[in-house]
Amino acid sequence: MRNAVAIRHVAFEDAGTLEGVLEDRGIALRYLEAGVDDLSPATNADLLVVLGGPIGIYEVDRYPFLKKELSTIEAAVKKGVPVVGICLGCQALAAVLAARVYPGKQKELGWDEMTLTEEGKASPLGAIDGVRVLNWHGDTFDLPAGATRLASTKITPNQAFTYGPKVLALQFHVELPERDMERWLIGHTLELSTSKVDLAKMRAETARYAPAANAASRRLFNAWLDGVA
Repeated sequence: MRNAVAIRHVAFEDAGTLEGVLEDRGIALRYLEAGVDDLSPATNADLLVVLGGPIGIYEVDRYPFLKKELSTIEAAVKKGVPVVGICLGCQALAAVLAARVYPGKQKELGWDEMTLTEEGKASPLGAIDGVRVLNWHGDTFDLPAGATRLASTKITPNQAFTYGPKVLALQFHVELPERDMERWLIGHTLELSTSKVDLAKMRAETARYAPAANAASRRLFNAWLDGVA
């Protein structure tokens, strides 16, 4: 594995700790900007990462580029390219695997522990067992046929899944480095305001929980990459 491609939807939601893990392994990460760049290099990469963003993967009428993005992700999966999907990327994987993606009953914005399934505990996600990670989503999805559920919360039954050995889908954010939270608070200011999120509390909880989450995320990504190498 020598080259990785990440499909990015907004500049401040990058690969974060995963990028650092890839750098340590000598794997170059190239960003392709959704809606702007030609996404065809994604199907020829050794690893595809599909990142988050503040839109719905089902909003194809509003964002026509999503049709091409979904077909690119589907082609990568069928080709056997290892794929990691985070938040919107997780929902994209659910969609290309023929599962329904839709608005959840309420948004999850903040730090929380995942409830891991037995399969989740035995997977690379075992690294986050008992560790609070960041939820930042309003949409959810049905578990795709043939997928294995790894994690859930009370609000969101499907928080992570695998589909075969080469697809990892994470609804939550383990990739956000502590230092980058302020970028998210700026970039998502409208959503945070309408959701009445206490920014002081978010900053305090980030300082409290992000260091352990960042360390766990590196263990998680390293273990998963070891499994697909």
